[in-house]
Amino acid sequence: MWAASRAWGWAVYTTVGRRQGPGPWGDGALGYLAFAGTWDSDWYERIAEEGYPATVPRDASGRAEENAWAFYPVFPLLVRAVMALTGGGWDATAAAVSLLAGFGAAVLVLRLFRCLAEPGTALWGLAFVAFAPVAPVLQVPYAESLHLLLLAAALLLVLRGRHLAAAPVVLLMCLTRPAGVPFAAALGLTWLVRTVRRARAGRLRRARDAVDGLLGLTVLACAAALAWPAIAWWATGEPTAYTDTETAWRGEDLHLVRPWFETGAELFGPLLGALAPVLLVAAGAVVLRARVVVARLDLLLRVWIACYAVYLLLFLHPQTSTFRLLLPLFPLALPLAALSSSRAYRVACVLAGAVLQLVWVGWLWHWRQLPGGGDYPP
Repeated sequence: MWAASRAWGWAVYTTVGRRQGPGPWGDGALGYLAFAGTWDSDWYERIAEEGYPATVPRDASGRAEENAWAFYPVFPLLVRAVMALTGGGWDATAAAVSLLAGFGAAVLVLRLFRCLAEPGTALWGLAFVAFAPVAPVLQVPYAESLHLLLLAAALLLVLRGRHLAAAPVVLLMCLTRPAGVPFAAALGLTWLVRTVRRARAGRLRRARDAVDGLLGLTVLACAAALAWPAIAWWATGEPTAYTDTETAWRGEDLHLVRPWFETGAELFGPLLGALAPVLLVAAGAVVLRARVVVARLDLLLRVWIACYAVYLLLFLHPQTSTFRLLLPLFPLALPLAALSSSRAYRVACVLAGAVLQLVWVGWLWHWRQLPGGGDYPP
């Protein structure tokens, strides 16, 4: 099933790539590997070949310019190691690493879902992930497929109580994509809820009994979440090297939550724009409290979804990349599949996702210059 979804992803990229006009990556139509290797793949390739800059490049006003410190190191360094072993080029090797990581993620997502539902529903949940509208990103030179593999592994190990085994996985995950902060928060809140429940049930006789493997993993996750900003500080000598670089793409300083209201006003006008983020939060709360979500997802997964959503609300500047950044919410695919046992419903969802992949790749991955220059990123 996963192989079929990747074959469909290949067909989508190939079809759209043949219709690519002149742009930053060529003067016309692009083949699969060339088309899949556009956008942020260029940054990962630069890191694999050149490493990270010794200083943060800045413009005349002192504002940080776009640079490699915004991209986490595990994926490009892994691809560099594979390139050194095989002698392959970036496009083919990076795409192959992402593809293989996606297959590994599929195995772990299915195992995670099977802990929470019967095998048939679990497999359909995986199908919803495989054919999600942004799932083509799981086979291109981006870190998403590797992060999905590590995230699924971490959630599965914690769910099984194997906190020591989860420690290196969490460390690697936090150095693959910037999701360490919400993951550490999810672990901490899960530990807190479980500890309170144990205390109320009379199973916590002494305070030190609350110190367990989950608490230790939470502390490690907190340190791992801060590791990359700390490494950027150490390497450049600038304490704000990472945060300054992240905001370079925004063209303004970091503001919590406010960009959601600004974007809402741009899309829907001042009144509806002010209501849109509030309605979005309310919808998220309704989803998390839905009976099928509570029945199918463990406390840890529900808390993870909530923490990651709050993290995006606080720090994300909403734009076209937001669709791709929703991929770590993949556990919601299981209750979505369990919502109805109707084969017609499930097949319709998969087909709808497959069609929306054409929309996503055709709209965002396909480069068209905007009147003001550049294009919307995928």
